[in-house]
Amino acid sequence: MTTLTFIRTNARWLFAGGAMMFATSFGQTFFISIFAKQIMQTYSLSYGDWGSLYALGTTASGLTMIWAGGLADRLRARALITVLLVIMAMFCLAMAFNSSVWLLPAVIFGLRLSGQGMLNHVAMVSMVRWYTAARGRAVAIAGLGFSIGEAFIPMAVVTLLAFITWQTVWVAAAILSILFMLLLRFLLVKERTPQSIAETTQAVGIGQRHWTRTQAIKHPLFWLLIPVVTTPSMFTTAVFFQQVHLAETKGWQHVHLVAMFPAFTAMGVIAGLIFGWAIDKWGSIRILPFMLVPLAFGLLVFSSFVSLTAGLVALLLMAITQGGAGTVSVAFWSEIYGTKHVGSIKALAVAFMVFGSAIGPLMTGRLIDLGYSFPAQMPGYVIYIIVVCCVTYFATHRFLRK
Repeated sequence: MTTLTFIRTNARWLFAGGAMMFATSFGQTFFISIFAKQIMQTYSLSYGDWGSLYALGTTASGLTMIWAGGLADRLRARALITVLLVIMAMFCLAMAFNSSVWLLPAVIFGLRLSGQGMLNHVAMVSMVRWYTAARGRAVAIAGLGFSIGEAFIPMAVVTLLAFITWQTVWVAAAILSILFMLLLRFLLVKERTPQSIAETTQAVGIGQRHWTRTQAIKHPLFWLLIPVVTTPSMFTTAVFFQQVHLAETKGWQHVHLVAMFPAFTAMGVIAGLIFGWAIDKWGSIRILPFMLVPLAFGLLVFSSFVSLTAGLVALLLMAITQGGAGTVSVAFWSEIYGTKHVGSIKALAVAFMVFGSAIGPLMTGRLIDLGYSFPAQMPGYVIYIIVVCCVTYFATHRFLRK
């Protein structure tokens, strides 16, 4: 089946996946970090303070994901996303009207759990469960929803902030969350693979069996693959989180940096579609060890050059890994462990990914407070990424290559 035929045949469910991914935007770092300057001024926070509070809320959401993620194995997507988007709307309103710095981590927790964590998780688990032969393409196409949000929302918000208060933007985000909830309830009146027949359509993993989460975590392979899962979120999140500081350090206007985000997204989309095609052809396991290489080069360019052109090149390189991670890191869990318990297994992996996205802002923010600019930190991160690539290559060759 060609890709166009696949899209036409499955348009309802692919569009639902894309809508879910777009709706995660209000809990993603690329959205929350737009308001970093306003939040730090409102609550009198330093870069390190803001990074620490953000990490606290994000880490708590990651811990909650370990339990909550398993709900995707037991409940229909329609029911879960209804609850999640209502929660998202509530915490968007909390961000708009909260006046206590002590409640800020709780607000971040709610946004990150409902958006970056659970809504993203439900969307991707639905894709890998609904599709087998075309799993890579399904994940990549659904991921376009996130990419569209990442490309256009920051520029729109930065423009709006010249005319309205930042709190008003969060009220608008709450309203949009409810509208997306209504849209998705309509689209998923009939799910592609109803939970009642899911047992007969499960794909097995390695060893021709369905792995449980307990079995997965008792095997060293799971832990050897955790670094490659956490690394993209750790450093891509850090770049978006520190975007205001990065622009100031490089001597750029913030709006000029934000204007490059659509190019970042476009490259991520292209990379995601290419990776999706490659997964369907060769499998995600062969691709995984090399997924982080463009990210390493991107950080190296960011650390070495100061021009906007170099910044664009760095973002495009990072986008290749981002697009690949959004597709490969979703597909390989079901390829390795099967789809029957993929929700609970992937939930644990997502929890570690969320931890990574908490560590990035915390680590970079504290080092900035100590006098080390974000670009000055990047060579050390490049070395770390190279080590992770080597560990992943060893793991895939040791346990998965036949």
